[in-house]
Amino acid sequence: LKQTNVWVGYRNTIAYTLVGTLIALAVNIPAAYALSRKDLVGRKVLMGLYAFTMFFSGGLIPTFLTVQQFHLYNTFWVMVLPFSVSVYNIIVARTFFQNSLPGELWDAAQVDGCGNLRFFFTMALPLSKAVISVIALWAAVGHWNSYFNALIYLRTADRYPLQLVMRNILINNEVVSNAMTGSAAAELNRKANLIKYGAIVVSSLPIMCMYPFVQKYFNQGVMIGALKG
Repeated sequence: LKQTNVWVGYRNTIAYTLVGTLIALAVNIPAAYALSRKDLVGRKVLMGLYAFTMFFSGGLIPTFLTVQQFHLYNTFWVMVLPFSVSVYNIIVARTFFQNSLPGELWDAAQVDGCGNLRFFFTMALPLSKAVISVIALWAAVGHWNSYFNALIYLRTADRYPLQLVMRNILINNEVVSNAMTGSAAAELNRKANLIKYGAIVVSSLPIMCMYPFVQKYFNQGVMIGALKG
């Protein structure tokens, strides 16, 4: 904990998690609601395009070039914008909207002159706190554990998330311990293991502390979007 880069990683990870979760909710929840509407023109085609990306992607090199062309490389926003859309989360939320919002509710709202946008904000969102909590939780845990995107798209150490900082510390200790022989190597291996265990605790402690308060949302997440017989 005396290493400043660990605290810088904590700061960055918290910022990425908070901003990334808000952006994920802002793009996934409205998309899921729109795809759940039977009056959406081309709904099946759009859903097919979304599902297609779950199985096939452009690959790492085209994605890297796209990030560069949008001037996101080595910036804060590369960690929260390009990968904010999750098709799996959209499908789960869409299924929830379809199963939990009865058509009669929409019919009654239309009689009172309510449009789609107003219905979404005043009725759909308040009745969908469970799925919103689950999507937010999944997005937050994903951002907290993410290191691969930072490894590819970040080059400045003061923007590294905590997971990448921990990874670099572990790699450096492994290199040093492997370079020694004899009793010195045994001592270095012991210290390397201690650092490894400490890194695990440091990186997972906030999530462990938060888990008792959000455990019920994990349980809800198992059932939300499931088919009921």
